[in-house]
Amino acid sequence: MAEIHFEGVSKVYGDGTRAVNDLDLAIGEGEFMVFVGPSGCGKTTALRMVAGLEEITDGTILIGDRVMNHVSPKDRDIAMVFQNYALYPHMTVEQNLAFGLKLHKISKPEIARRVHEAAAALNLDQHLQRKPKALSGGQRQRVALGRAIVREPAVFLMDEPLSNLDAALRVQTRGEILTLQKRLGTTTIYVTHDQVEAMTMGDRIAVMREGVLQQQGTPEELYTRPVNTFVATFIGSPAMNVVPAPVLKLGSDSSLVGFRPEHIRVGPALNGSVGFNAGVEVVEYLGDEQLAHLRLGELSLVAKLPVADHVEPGTAAAFAVSREALLFFAVDTGFLTDPPS
Repeated sequence: MAEIHFEGVSKVYGDGTRAVNDLDLAIGEGEFMVFVGPSGCGKTTALRMVAGLEEITDGTILIGDRVMNHVSPKDRDIAMVFQNYALYPHMTVEQNLAFGLKLHKISKPEIARRVHEAAAALNLDQHLQRKPKALSGGQRQRVALGRAIVREPAVFLMDEPLSNLDAALRVQTRGEILTLQKRLGTTTIYVTHDQVEAMTMGDRIAVMREGVLQQQGTPEELYTRPVNTFVATFIGSPAMNVVPAPVLKLGSDSSLVGFRPEHIRVGPALNGSVGFNAGVEVVEYLGDEQLAHLRLGELSLVAKLPVADHVEPGTAAAFAVSREALLFFAVDTGFLTDPPS
């Protein structure tokens, strides 16, 4: 295990594109850190700089107490898992797992031990003599994970490893990755564009936008106390509702008000809450809850409601939100601010 430190790290390409801008971030030993953000936000570039696959323009990256800026990728004690698996099609599962160890001149008995331990951990014991084409997508992804595990590295780097799997298999495999990572205790950086994946997997999450770290913290911190409207609307599904303060008769035009869909309830405002009337456009039934898509003037809102609350599309209803659930953001900067007096 090892800590990872980004100290003022930037990446600027030859055409002037600044993919990562002045990134400062410390990742603790054994921590599972998720980098999340939309396409082009710099999350994969940051990962590739740790791996040594991208040169660092400015700043310093350390793994443990060792500066990595000019260290060859093969000498960084890291193992990387890609989204396309990158398996050798002509090799068996066993040969794929062992290949990197052979290159590093590991002894045959040690290779056998590591391969069979990884195969057991990933339920691949029965598939060691198969080739990748004979495996399902989930099994191929497990082989890719196994190839990283057998290295016994100080750091795992995972670049959208589940994006090629269907929804049900993604849920299953992310649980397997988490269980495995906690058992091994290996420091991990995991890149994804899927905020649900980030929320369910990360000890901490680093939210990136246009090369700039917006906020880092636990999933709960990012969900309950986002530092700006970008984080507020990116983290959480459905996204936070953000409306001008005057719409709820709160404050001036200089404020925006944010509140989560689950904080909306049906009925008039009581003490300690604010109310509004809205039209119900669409209702999505989800079994134990329902999502009501609302129209408030020109604004669209989403409410997450109990199924027992009967709201009908094409009708209007009264809704309320507790004042304690409201967050206020400055209109000009989008950053979290104090409630208006």
